[in-house]
Amino acid sequence: MPALPNRFSLHRAARILRDGGIVAYPTEAVYGLGCDPLNGDAVHRLLALKQRPVEKGLILIASHVDQLTPFILPVTDTVRARLDQTWPGPATWLLPANPATPTWLRGRHTSIAVRVTAHPLAAALCEAFGAPIVSTSANASGRPPARSALQARLRCPGIDLVLSGTTGGLRRPTPIRDALSGEVLRAG
Repeated sequence: MPALPNRFSLHRAARILRDGGIVAYPTEAVYGLGCDPLNGDAVHRLLALKQRPVEKGLILIASHVDQLTPFILPVTDTVRARLDQTWPGPATWLLPANPATPTWLRGRHTSIAVRVTAHPLAAALCEAFGAPIVSTSANASGRPPARSALQARLRCPGIDLVLSGTTGGLRRPTPIRDALSGEVLRAG
């Protein structure tokens, strides 16, 4: 199990997120880049750093499903059961987005990709921040993702903090499935 950074590091990371900064942190498979999803300037800075078009949308990770509630529409009991079978864990689901969810998060879509992470450090970061965070791989689009703190720092100059830790050991990023249809959009 990956070790957690000390409480000071988590609180510092949460403060940086609240102040509009970008933090790199380990996830289930790779290092991720995160920011406050409701801070448009932070999200656009992250997208520029990655050279990623806003139209593609982003993933939000959370420490528990209640953190995601403001960003998604209510789901049926069947869909909720599907989510409960995989969360917390390394499964990202596309869910219908609340219409108030900013386009800088959902891109050109009416849905949003979300995950309740079981990675201890990523979950602790969301808990310290008190809300979900953007989670996208630490790399420029089309380049290999970072798998260590050093790679994150080298591949993503301009980030404000790197939380060191080990990834969860997955060889590939988490699968992405459409929660309504079950369609696999990215295999794990």
